[in-house]
Amino acid sequence: MTVSRALKNPAQVLPEARARVEAAVAALGYVPSHAARTLASSRSRVVAVLVPSLSNEVFVDTLAGIQDCLGPAGYQFLIGNTNYSADKQAELVSTYLAHAPDGFLVTGIDGSGAIRQRLSAARVPVVHMYDLSRTPDEWSVGFSQQRAGFTLTKYLLERGYRRPGFIAAQLDPRTMQRRAGFRRALREAGLDPDVEILTDEPSSVGLGSKLLARMLEHAPACDAVFCCNDDLALGALFECQRRGVLVPGQMAIAGFNDLPPSAWATPSLTTITTPRYQIGFEAARLLLQILDGHPPERNHIDLRFALTPRESA
Repeated sequence: MTVSRALKNPAQVLPEARARVEAAVAALGYVPSHAARTLASSRSRVVAVLVPSLSNEVFVDTLAGIQDCLGPAGYQFLIGNTNYSADKQAELVSTYLAHAPDGFLVTGIDGSGAIRQRLSAARVPVVHMYDLSRTPDEWSVGFSQQRAGFTLTKYLLERGYRRPGFIAAQLDPRTMQRRAGFRRALREAGLDPDVEILTDEPSSVGLGSKLLARMLEHAPACDAVFCCNDDLALGALFECQRRGVLVPGQMAIAGFNDLPPSAWATPSLTTITTPRYQIGFEAARLLLQILDGHPPERNHIDLRFALTPRESA
């Protein structure tokens, strides 16, 4: 029993006993049978995590939060990269269900009905991250992407900018919700919401530079740019500097997510600060509560966002 505890829940075993078990495991080259453990306990102690990118720092931070919550609880997780593709998401769900995970942490609430039905039929709990579901029987942890887009746009308007434009890449559902917030704020102000440059290309700093050039060509009167993320905003800032366009004197630039370089750019970048690490940690904690048979009082946890004004707008 002590050996079992030392392997599954090391924190429950005294350090001396744990050291003896670890020494015996090393000497014997013993590897626990995960399949046997799953059969014996009906728990795999594995969680499947689906994110749209492994190179985007936003989701790296989220994975760190998940690790910090699941690790001490004795859980491991499988990471699936959907590449912003619904088909890839469906493929990964099928693949990971074969490994009998105890639950799923899935980025977004935009998965197909077929995926939801399959997970429901498998009786595997799912917590959605980054978006807030409106469905009572779903669990989600995140914030309102549309409200964040609206808040940033209202800030630009309050600063006196009257011809703001929107630049976006990837065009995933969260980006489009930010765009919806941008458009709502402009419509309420009686301004043109159609000053925008959209592309489904993968986002990057270099692409931000190209899209800003297109914006200046498409709408030369544009006096502020809301970029759907900080990578694009930094690229837009560099393009303005290359062209001699003063920021924020002639053009205001704002981003989204508040990645570390944003605070150190010159000028520093106005942006929306998002709770990336906390989303991962709280989503994992919510899933553990569900797995332990203690459903939380709230199915949907709003971690909110913060407007971070800096020098660029």
